[in-house]
Amino acid sequence: MNRKGIILAGGSGSRLFPITSVISKQLLPVYDKPMIFYPLSTLMLANIREIIIITTEKDNHLFKNLLGNGEQLGISISYLIQPEPEGLAQSFLIAEKLIAGYPTALILGDNLYHGQNLVQLLNQKNSDKQGATIFIYPVRDPERYGVVEFSSDQKVTNIEEKPLKSKSRFAVTGLYFYDESVIEKAKKVKKSSRGEFEITDVNLQYLHEGTLKVAELSRGMVWFDTGTHGSLHNASSYIKTLEERQGLKTCCPEEVAWRMGWIGDEALEALAQPLLKSGYGQYLLQLLKEGNSGVISFE
Repeated sequence: MNRKGIILAGGSGSRLFPITSVISKQLLPVYDKPMIFYPLSTLMLANIREIIIITTEKDNHLFKNLLGNGEQLGISISYLIQPEPEGLAQSFLIAEKLIAGYPTALILGDNLYHGQNLVQLLNQKNSDKQGATIFIYPVRDPERYGVVEFSSDQKVTNIEEKPLKSKSRFAVTGLYFYDESVIEKAKKVKKSSRGEFEITDVNLQYLHEGTLKVAELSRGMVWFDTGTHGSLHNASSYIKTLEERQGLKTCCPEEVAWRMGWIGDEALEALAQPLLKSGYGQYLLQLLKEGNSGVISFE
């Protein structure tokens, strides 16, 4: 059964005030593309074509104006409203009717992933429909994140949310793969002292069942949580450097859809035409000139 994807793009973006006072955080630019393009591309690279975007009520129409129903990318996009930001696990309760009976991937709308062998890793984990997989990454400041603890034989023993004294450097990133039991587990979660339905409590249920797996993002991969001014700047600088050096765009949904064979040459050319003045459209046309040879990978 094909996995469905959820992009959580709600919240107030208060850590980015005042620039998010009038626009959703996930619509801010990360260099040359709206932030939402990056998690969207990640799900597409994992071969996930049915995607649900959860937004605030006031921003919902902006996402629809940007992405529509996804038909132009050969995918399906649905939209749901998050009334109040009450934790990541709330996503499954909001999307219950659309994901019931399906394995699900949840990605946070402000997370950016890139690097060597990422596509291979995503597809490998997407093919595993049993249990849960969380993606972890070594960080210098683990106290800011949910942290995975390991035993001496490298088995996961616990996940602690924002520990004062961390027992490892491995943070849980904003990408999660779950089987169809995630709704049942999310319903068991009680609000934390922060007033949120914590995703850590969902992950701990899988851990106690013995069905939680971890996928470590290696040195050749990068992960940005772009929820602060500094991290947003760093992510933009990374993308700018990479794209200017290689002449290739990173997390370009139109290119992903075309290289995956979900849209054809005519569709890609039509998507390029309104974007010619920015250079984005010129890039899409250049892809057509070079041909979809598969020589240049996504990574």
